[in-house]
This record gives sequence, C-alpha cells and structure tokens, in this order.
Amino acid sequence: MHDIRFIRENPAAFDAALSRRGASPMSSEVLALDEARRALIHAAETATAEQNKASKEVGAAKGRGDEEEFQRLRALVAEKKAEIAAMNEEAKQKDVELTNLLLTIPNMLYDDVPEGASEDDNVEIGQWGTPRTFDFKPVEHFELASVQGGMDFEAGAKLSGSRFVVLKGGVARIHRALAQFMLDFHVDNHGLTEAITPVMVLEDMMYGTGQLPKFGEDSYQTTNGWWLIPTAEVTLTNLVNGDVVDESALPMRYAAHTQCFRSEAGSAGRDTSGMLRQHQFEKVEMVSIVHPDESEAEHARMTRQAEAILEALNLPYRTMKLCAGDMGAGMKRTHDLEVWLPGQDKYREISSVSTAGDYQARRMNARFKPTEGGKPQFVHTLNGSGLAVGRTLIAVLENGQNADGSVTLPDALHPYLGGKTTLTADGTLA
Repeated sequence: MHDIRFIRENPAAFDAALSRRGASPMSSEVLALDEARRALIHAAETATAEQNKASKEVGAAKGRGDEEEFQRLRALVAEKKAEIAAMNEEAKQKDVELTNLLLTIPNMLYDDVPEGASEDDNVEIGQWGTPRTFDFKPVEHFELASVQGGMDFEAGAKLSGSRFVVLKGGVARIHRALAQFMLDFHVDNHGLTEAITPVMVLEDMMYGTGQLPKFGEDSYQTTNGWWLIPTAEVTLTNLVNGDVVDESALPMRYAAHTQCFRSEAGSAGRDTSGMLRQHQFEKVEMVSIVHPDESEAEHARMTRQAEAILEALNLPYRTMKLCAGDMGAGMKRTHDLEVWLPGQDKYREISSVSTAGDYQARRMNARFKPTEGGKPQFVHTLNGSGLAVGRTLIAVLENGQNADGSVTLPDALHPYLGGKTTLTADGTLA
C-alpha cells in the first residue's frame, strides 16, 4: 500500500510511476477522497470544540437562573453531539473507501526496472552453464520412457480434473529429494531459518501480501473463508503482520517447503502438456524481512541464493530483470531465473525473486523499533522461489536424459536417494 503523504506531496511523480506500468493516473481520485475525509475530520473537531464550549456554558446559565439560555445551550449541545457522530461516521466511511482504493494500486517501480510491455522486453543480466549438446533429439519430460509410469496425468485427472498429476516410484522420490536438498542447502549454506507453516490462511493475510483484493480469482477459497496459499510468501511474510519488532531482530530470513495452490486463471491453453503448470504444486519459498537500508543488498543476496541451487544441480540458467509491463503488482523489482529445458529448446521460468520495499509492510502494519529511538518504521519485505520443486524436477529429467530414456541424476541428489545415481528406463532408481 502507498504512503498517502507521498501522494499528497508528489501527485505528478505518483502518476508518472503508475504510467510506467500502463496504469491510469490515480492521484486525483485518491486526493479527492483524502481531502473529503480530512475535511470531515476537521469539521468534527470544530464541532467538538463548540460542543465543549456550550457544555461549560450550560452550567453557568443554570447557575444564574437563565432558564431560556440554559435550554438553548442544552439543545445546542445535543445538536452538536448528533452532528459530530454523523461526521465521524462519514469520515470513517471515507477512510475505508480511501484504504480500499489504495489497496488496489500497484507498487511503484525502482528506477532501474526496464521499460517494456511484456516478457519480450525483459533484460538478461546473467547466465550460467552451457546447455548440453545431445547426440540424439531430446524430448520433453513427460515423453521420457523412465517417466511414463511415474508421472500419471490420467490418475490426476480422474481424482481432481485437469492440471493435476500423481507422481509414483522413482519420479516421486526424486521430487521429494529435491525439496529436501533445497531446504538443507538454504539452511546450511545461506543461514535461512526453516519454517513449517499452514497452507490455509485468513483473508487478512492475503490482503497483507497483496493477493487481495484484485487477484482473488488466482487463488482458491474454502467454503468457510480460509484461502489456500499460492506460495509460502503469504505465511512467512505475515509472520510480522501487525508487529513492531526490535531493530536488532532484523534481518529475519526464512525458508519453507509447502504445497501451493493456484487457479491459473488467465492461463487457459498454456502449458497443458506435462506438469509445468499445475493447480497444486510444491515450492521451497524464501522470505526476508529487513531494515530498509539493507533492502537492496538483500535482493541481490536472495537472487544468488536461488541461483546457487541451480548451480549445485548443474542446471544451465539465465537471470532476467523483468520489465515494467511484466512485473507483479506488489513488487518494486523482480529477477526471474529461467532454467534451460532441452525438450522445449528454450529457457523457462523456475524462480522469481522480488523486493516489495515497504508496500506489503504498510498493508500489514509491520514495523520495527529503531535501536537509537524514535518512531517505529516500516520494514522491507522480499520473497523468492528457492525453487519451484516440480519445475526443478522437469529440468533435472530433461537435462539428464539419455538416448534410452533413462536419466542421469545430479551428484547433489545422490545422498538424498540412498546413493542412487540414475532413473532407469523402466522408472526405477539404480
């Protein structure tokens, strides 16, 4: 959410920032509501002063026996009381309207975010690894002989409909091993605190990280009001919802492995083959809650944390800085990691690492108490995939595939697979 004081003092800059995202100017609408709210508050304060003055004079009129003045002042006090109540109620409604409007406005981008309208305008800022040269035509993950029995889309569809899958046998174990490896790597090498969080949250938590009110169609809600998380960003970031933490507690760095749920609204017809885009999937999510002065360095740090997982698995990737038109609404800057998929002969997104500045913190009222004293300040929040487990499984299968349909597995996974190094053509681990 935005700082209303900034909009009051910089309306042109605010509108210019929105225009970078292709959004319409909003300062006039915001400031009109703000002015109406402030005018009502001022009028209520003036009426309260008049009420207080009249209340004092009531006793004086009674004391000197001026019954007419006494009755007039009593009526005035009652009238002012009713006026004040009505104005306070109207001011409260304007405040709700203003808050609801601010909740729908996207974050302001950092100056270094590239201009552009779509993913075609994203800018490559790094690349690692050389895509493997095959002496046969590589296939997509779901076409591999070793995967045929272990990635059952028919069973998933029978149980739950389209965009669900049942993993079995060796494929299921590799998937589990990947999640374990990622968590251990982040805890042991990056100093993240492992957390196990709920996958169902209260509506306020979805507002806190920006999934609501505008993007509810992208998530699932239960009949009794809980929301299924689209990512552990929601739970981990909201750990400080409504809190004032000591500055000495910062930074807070977390990692969690969870089931995630997305309706994939707006993606009909995209990536319908294989398990690249599912309604239910698993991710290891990273979240950092930091002092504003450390926000920039933390974004670079988190990007490296996600990149390190891919490098440990020997998976070629490139790092992209997203352009203004391809950015998530709540973020100030995003780096996407795209892993090489030889079956598709292209790079595909496997992680997004983003910084929100104080945008989420304002929505959550999450602050820290400065060590040197002074008023509490808003924290900065960052999040990133470290990594999407299913997409990493796809990358491992496709990059390690052999001509006979077997898969040679990354060295980093061997300890998590009981020393097994290969997914054989018949789908077993050896």
